[in-house]
Amino acid sequence: MARGFVYLVAIVDWFTRRVLAWRVSISLDAEFCIEALEEALARYGKPAIFNSDQGSQFTSTAFTAVLHREKIAISMDGKGCWRDNVFVERLWRSVKYEEVYLNAYASVPEARAGIGRYIGFYNAVRPHSALGGRAPDQIYFHKPLLAAA
Repeated sequence: MARGFVYLVAIVDWFTRRVLAWRVSISLDAEFCIEALEEALARYGKPAIFNSDQGSQFTSTAFTAVLHREKIAISMDGKGCWRDNVFVERLWRSVKYEEVYLNAYASVPEARAGIGRYIGFYNAVRPHSALGGRAPDQIYFHKPLLAAA
């Protein structure tokens, strides 16, 4: 932003790169992360494994309690190992270079609206080379059935 910071959390489906839920906050507390997690769980169901970095918001008792309650296995990246979370790091790069750096937001609501528009574009329109030039929504909502073994 032109003055100050906003922090972004995104819950991402690793296979399709689709952003399932996101939130912005002016502080790095766990609450906005929990809200995004709860939304993703309510809308899309629970994954077998949840991966995150070792940030204090993700290691907090409140955040991990949600994962334990839902019986979701917790996977955390090694300290300083950006490669462990490359899908989210790539999302952050795209959000910054394709949206945030181009728009010096004057307020938190303006940042929230701009990032929201971008994530809609990212999910529905933006082609991804790892997805054969398709957008995440094209893969997420059209998953092929796995053949019985």
